[in-house]
Amino acid sequence: MTDGTVSLAQLVDWLSHFRDLVTENRAYLTELDSAIGDADHGANMARGMVAVTEKIGTAQETTVADLFKTVGMTLVSSVGGASGPLYGTFFLRFGTTAGAVTELDAPTLAASLRAGLGGVVARGKAEAGDKTMFDAMSPAIDAFDAELATGADVSAAATAAFEAAELGRDATGPLVARKGRASYLGDRSAGHLDPGATSTAFLFQALAGALAEA
Repeated sequence: MTDGTVSLAQLVDWLSHFRDLVTENRAYLTELDSAIGDADHGANMARGMVAVTEKIGTAQETTVADLFKTVGMTLVSSVGGASGPLYGTFFLRFGTTAGAVTELDAPTLAASLRAGLGGVVARGKAEAGDKTMFDAMSPAIDAFDAELATGADVSAAATAAFEAAELGRDATGPLVARKGRASYLGDRSAGHLDPGATSTAFLFQALAGALAEA
């Protein structure tokens, strides 16, 4: 991190960290999804993020907008179920808001994350307490904004976001799902962490890790 900005290379590192986390935890995510879903979240996310990093490794994205357009479109085309469209929309909205730049300052990074959340809401229609990725993503982004408001740098804000995402993920355990495949189980969906909220916590863990290394 230089002068409070996040470089294109650091954003690529974020994606690489996320790929590593979902790949390493593929079996765990699948185990969670086998309890309340289609038992494919781990495989889908690992396949999608490997495809993303392969794609951006051979392409020549020179702006943040170009990078995340590639990321979003790759996820939409390579990931089955709801995960591809939801994560794909998150990254597409992130890139559109970030714009044709090569680095992001803290306010633009915050706005881009917020826009990504808006894309997830528009696509999935989820609200707090529905037992979805929203339950980890929304508090994470709120925490990111709140930390920046104290004068903290983006690395500290990302760490706060990760911590909030973990709390949001853990809070999905006792919830009864109101959206997605898990909602078909009714009360039986309670007692299990939501797989999407769990992978979302990895997303913010990856961001915190990428920024902490700068």
